[in-house]
Amino acid sequence: MNTAGTIDRPLTHDPQKQAPMKPSANEPTGSATPDVTTTGANDSRQNRTREMQLIPEALARAHMHDRLQEAEQERQAMRLVAARRMQRRAERASLRARRALAMAVMQ
Repeated sequence: MNTAGTIDRPLTHDPQKQAPMKPSANEPTGSATPDVTTTGANDSRQNRTREMQLIPEALARAHMHDRLQEAEQERQAMRLVAARRMQRRAERASLRARRALAMAVMQ
C-alpha cells in the first residue's frame, strides 16, 4: 500500500525528509508568509522526541497492567470465597456423617 502521508500520520517523522508544503492554485501570490518561518516548524517537530511520542503507549500499557492486576486480585478473591464455601459444605457433610454413625451405633 503506497499512500501519501497526512498531517496526523506523516510518512516519516524526520522533518528533513518530509515534502515541503506547496502553495495551492487558488491562493493569490505573496499571500502566505515567507518560507523562512518553516524552520521554526521544523525545530518544533524535532522537539517531539521519540520518548514523547511513546507516552500515550506507555500510559495505555500501565493502565492495562493495573487492570490485569485488579482482575487477578478479583479472581483470587473469588477462589478464596469458593474455597471457604466448599470447606463449610465439607464440614456440614462431616457432621451429618458423624451423626448418622452415632445413630447407627445407638440402635
